[in-house]
Amino acid sequence: MKLAALADAEPRVFWLEDKAAPVPAPALLGPTTADLVVVGGGYTGLWTALRAKERYPELDVVLLESDTCGSAASGRNGGFCDASLTHGYGNGLARWPDEVAQLEQLGADNLDAIGDTITRFGIDCDWQRTGELTVATAPHHLDELAEEASERPAVALLDQEAARAELNSPTYLGALSDPYRTALVEPARLAWGLRRACLALGVRIHEHSRVTTLHSKSLHTETGSVRADRIALATNAFPSLLRRLRLYTVPVYDLVLVTEPLSTAQLKSIGWRHRQGVGDASNLFHYYRLTRDDRILWGGYMPLYHFGSRIDPAFEQRNSIHAMLARHFFTTFPQLDGLHFTHRWGGVIDTSTRFCAFFGTAHSGHIGYALGYTGLGVGATRFGADVMLDLLYAEDTERTRLRMVRERPLPFPPEPLRAAGIHLTRWSMARADTHNGHRDLWLRTLDRMGLGFDF
Repeated sequence: MKLAALADAEPRVFWLEDKAAPVPAPALLGPTTADLVVVGGGYTGLWTALRAKERYPELDVVLLESDTCGSAASGRNGGFCDASLTHGYGNGLARWPDEVAQLEQLGADNLDAIGDTITRFGIDCDWQRTGELTVATAPHHLDELAEEASERPAVALLDQEAARAELNSPTYLGALSDPYRTALVEPARLAWGLRRACLALGVRIHEHSRVTTLHSKSLHTETGSVRADRIALATNAFPSLLRRLRLYTVPVYDLVLVTEPLSTAQLKSIGWRHRQGVGDASNLFHYYRLTRDDRILWGGYMPLYHFGSRIDPAFEQRNSIHAMLARHFFTTFPQLDGLHFTHRWGGVIDTSTRFCAFFGTAHSGHIGYALGYTGLGVGATRFGADVMLDLLYAEDTERTRLRMVRERPLPFPPEPLRAAGIHLTRWSMARADTHNGHRDLWLRTLDRMGLGFDF
């Protein structure tokens, strides 16, 4: 039955099939000039262009996108818009203990500002401040969640009965409920709404305009060029135009399924009255949520790295992984046996060794960058855009004084050590999940070095 449920699943991105998709903007033709040129039309680039016009209305801003805005990770993710800027409270506490309270507040303010932007520009993206459940599916998860709850008074620790009252799965032993710091959103519609807002403020957008060469104040596409005083790089998972950055991130593929809409009876059988986003507490974890029309999006668990940091559309489909995700889905919700999946896809994200974004400038401050969001960029990209603008325009702000902003992660090693280390780490993480959370010597060594691979 699990494989039959996948029989009609189309290899297409559910979010990107929306009729709300805009007509592509024309490609860049010939030479032009601008005050600021943004490279990349995902969340980072769109937020950078939008915030630039909001902060400095007099700027002439050009945005260049190699495909269409939102066509990559920004339009195909799970739509979890989390307040965390550090890929979770624990990671922030471990790396910047003196700043973690400040980072948590900045993240909350950033999430509020995203909601305000959506309201102000009338972006129809099903924005809902649902909160999130982190569910325990193994006994050692309960201790881990209890420890986090003791450090964060705004969250609630739920026992098994309370967790299943929120969402009914026989696999749940308990849960951590965070009702305030996560919103759900339709990711492609958010990207398209930000694109429309940029255009309304006068940003010149050129799609199908891949940048081929970069200099300190100019760049070229196959059909045109832009000379600008400042350049913001927002290409994230794709190879950076600054070669020095290419060892600081690796591209990782995440695969996703979406079901057909649940019937009233099927939805009643699992509950989910509060429609929270959900993730389990494993190292290799699933994330899932309801869509506007009561489908379930189900993804995660098996991040895939390809030797040499290769990126290829062919990697967006993997029959064995999609089949494994389907099996896990019905283990979690056996009462939904008979439900079918309608879409299956994948997408590439960038991960850094500190598991969250980093920032900087090059070429005497004329070029800025923000990358390394590690799968938590739906919300953090707005913060990253503001940091990049702070740095490009030499603004002394609360953000630029953060150690989190001033420090860079350690680079990944070159191949073949990179692939060997990533695969060994994934194996060790999977092993820890099945051995009561015990972290082996490899993972403990990575912890001490501040290195690792997280998703």
